Amino acid sequence: MAEFVRLEIEDGIGTIRLERPPMNALNTTVQEELRSAAMAATAEGEVRAVIVYGGERVFAAGADIKEMAEMSYVDMAARAGALSSAFDAIARIPKPVVAAINGYALGGGCELALACDWRVVAEDAKLGQPEITLGVIPGAGGTQRLARLVGPARAKDIVMSGRFVDAAEALSIGLVDRVVPAAEVYQAARELVRPYLTGPAQALRAAKLAIDGGLDMDLRSGLAWESQLFAALFATDDRREGMTAFVEKRKPNFTGA
Repeated sequence: MAEFVRLEIEDGIGTIRLERPPMNALNTTVQEELRSAAMAATAEGEVRAVIVYGGERVFAAGADIKEMAEMSYVDMAARAGALSSAFDAIARIPKPVVAAINGYALGGGCELALACDWRVVAEDAKLGQPEITLGVIPGAGGTQRLARLVGPARAKDIVMSGRFVDAAEALSIGLVDRVVPAAEVYQAARELVRPYLTGPAQALRAAKLAIDGGLDMDLRSGLAWESQLFAALFATDDRREGMTAFVEKRKPNFTGA
């Protein structure tokens, strides 16, 4: 039984819920429980989309600095890869994933949000990578995913200053995708993923793999990767159903097969 992170499933949506009050500090236990929750959400066929949620007050205000403060270089050299891969497990869930953010998403909390496909935030939310104020840099994807999302110049500003980014600015630079009143964050996240619940699961998986994988390739390699995934979908029942429904001028009934 997980202590701080649990996967709740309702109506095809798997909610990965963080519960380590007061600030959902991401210590080693939380990191490993996030990995386990991501693996469970991936494996569970009933889950067609995922919401990562920290609750009504705070998403996650960063790593557990008290835990990190006592670590040596040798300690962190042994741990850093597992830290990064725990967050990467969220990014690799082959289903639509949205972060629902109230309050703060800072440091590791921001990195966790960046590992999701989309970010829905409260009007009063604050995001940022303040690691520089501790004499370090982000270590779980912050320098890499942030730069790919908002561009290198903006990423350098946010990472090198350590400043907090409010919801309005985050929306304007593409760091977040929707800004809603605080009381509506979780429901807005559900509405965002609702269209995917009855979609062609294998094609959605392929789309995510094509886009995310292509970002790490040159254009020629990315196009070849896309072609391979495109052709593979012709082995699915949903491809047949989708094209048959189009020809017959009716709505497709996708099963995920």
